[in-house]
Amino acid sequence: MRTTQPKARHRRRRLGLTIGIPLATATAVGMSYGGTFGVFGEDARPKAAAATTGPAWAREVADGFASVNALGQKGTYGGRDGAIVTVKTLADLEKYATAPQPYVIVVAGTITMNPKGKEIKVASDKTIVGAGTSGHIVGGGFFLGQGVHNVIIRNLTIRDSYAGTWNDKDHDWDAIQMDGAHHVWIDHNNLRNMADGLIDSRKDTTYVTVSWNQLKNDNKAFGIGWTDHVTADITIHHNWFHETEQRNPSTDNVAHAHLYNNFLQDDPDSSITSSYGNYARGGTKMVLENSYFEGMNNPVIKDGTAALVQRGNVFVDTTGRNESGGTAFDPTTYYRYTLDATADVPSKVKSGAGPRPAIGMTATTPSAAAATTLTVAKDGSGTYKTVQAAVDAVPVGNPSRVVISVKPGTYRELVNVPANKPHVTIQGAGASRKDTVIVYGNAAGTRKPDGSGTYGTPGSATVAVRSDDSQLRNLSVSNDFNEAANQSLEGHQAVALLTAADKIVLDGVIVTGDQDTLEMETAAPDKPGRVYVTNSYVVGNVDFIFGRATAVIDQSVITLKKRWNGTSAGYIAAPSTPAGRKGILINRSTVNGDVAAASFQLGRNWHPGGDKTVDPQVTVRNSTLSAAIKSTPWSDMGGFSWKDDRFAEYMNTGPGAGPKSTDRPHLTDSQAASQEVSDYLGDWTP
Repeated sequence: MRTTQPKARHRRRRLGLTIGIPLATATAVGMSYGGTFGVFGEDARPKAAAATTGPAWAREVADGFASVNALGQKGTYGGRDGAIVTVKTLADLEKYATAPQPYVIVVAGTITMNPKGKEIKVASDKTIVGAGTSGHIVGGGFFLGQGVHNVIIRNLTIRDSYAGTWNDKDHDWDAIQMDGAHHVWIDHNNLRNMADGLIDSRKDTTYVTVSWNQLKNDNKAFGIGWTDHVTADITIHHNWFHETEQRNPSTDNVAHAHLYNNFLQDDPDSSITSSYGNYARGGTKMVLENSYFEGMNNPVIKDGTAALVQRGNVFVDTTGRNESGGTAFDPTTYYRYTLDATADVPSKVKSGAGPRPAIGMTATTPSAAAATTLTVAKDGSGTYKTVQAAVDAVPVGNPSRVVISVKPGTYRELVNVPANKPHVTIQGAGASRKDTVIVYGNAAGTRKPDGSGTYGTPGSATVAVRSDDSQLRNLSVSNDFNEAANQSLEGHQAVALLTAADKIVLDGVIVTGDQDTLEMETAAPDKPGRVYVTNSYVVGNVDFIFGRATAVIDQSVITLKKRWNGTSAGYIAAPSTPAGRKGILINRSTVNGDVAAASFQLGRNWHPGGDKTVDPQVTVRNSTLSAAIKSTPWSDMGGFSWKDDRFAEYMNTGPGAGPKSTDRPHLTDSQAASQEVSDYLGDWTP
């Protein structure tokens, strides 16, 4: 891509600039990702996937112009009529992507291009999809040449071909380049930090839909044109253009360009400054609807020959040119679509764009096998009246998924899923996570009924999950221990949910307590324990996300709660991470709550029993922090200095965020590149 564009105010660039996936808002809590979870084998494995029997994500088809019947192609459905293959190597990815047969290609891990800048030449009738959030293409991308058609690229992170020159004229290394292709759907990807463009749609490429992508940290984001013909049709909706200097997009000689519900954001005082936003050039006819522009220079521009119709857009802290004029077209002539309210666009796009955890899962593991379902209903309409009775009925060593479906109601009981019963899902059957509640009120200092002593902190848990590959979904877990009424009791720690196993998923749950709400441990100090929390709420006030497990709190809401006496003070996280392991990652989440400003800290370092060998870690990144967070967000604990352990932030926003200082460490861009969700979860894709 080599065209002259309007100049930026300045061009500052940090080498190796990388950013993670976007911050979430409370809107993320209302989302449900569904789908099945799986683990992939070591080699690529074909699986039959006929259109009527394959997993739902493999049958999904494009909207917008990519859905239009034209040029002999009936919409865009990729490789749905072919086999599903799971790939982990460059050789396998290239083998199936270039094959003449249709394939659904699931990228299950990080694949590094060799040589750097390599763009795999994708053939027609392909779906290339990341396995949850684990599918990364590093140092290169994909090329769709003349006549290539019916291609879907979804749910991938394509990143880091950047060669050290900001406005690079020598390395035409794009994430996705299309020259004369048609019927292409680019959806739910994270594209960033490439040597040239993130997306180039060139040389009469047409019938393209680009939806729900993050385009981030790049000089040239999305260029369209490189042709004298005015024939291309393209739909661009619900994308997050964040910290991209130019081509957001630049649209040259496009017959029908429909842009709607996009979020264009330029952060103040960052190392990248926008040159312009949406640009209509040449013979382009553009319809621009209900998009949100924040902090952009020259947010909407057109040249003298283009037509650009604006309606319903919002501009916040923008400067420079904002133009429209001429007659364009009616998109409903070509396809149906529904506009989101412009005011909702930032939250919807930030929480919804980019790779989704449940897209690209295969159906070949115990998680995805036909599950046994046990029904719990306190009114007697189920097989069991208590959750624990259903857990007791799960056979020891069960080889496949058992779903305990709990009908709406409040279940005052203690639930323990023992280590010898893996693959258990406890799932609320109501419409809301609030409909099904498991609650109890033990504290660490509560005496056991048999007189054998007190429960201790882990023993106080309302729900304890000690079995690998187990899940909680769509319900609430609470510890309602009354601190005010038990001031004479020693030991007020009161756990709502304890996990002490590996590969635990908490999806769509509310976990509520005061002190020590969510304890995440491992089965033993030398064993792994990974926990993935998504689409959830965690509520508490003191050390309420804690333990030695490797835990990711992703796209969730952390709600700060006042103490029993009405005061505002506390700490969110208290990790006791073993040396050499990852600790707690709070990612794309929101911290809020009805507490006083500057009253809470993000965390403190827990060395259990004075253990000098542990190396506590918390990273809070790409999240929104309320004013409740102190400007010195980390604290010592038990005589150990937090500065000797691992505490950091990266790219947070909101009134509680703050600049880098000796009391507030920030990750560098290169450090952040190794602290993403996939780095914490390793070979596990929840």
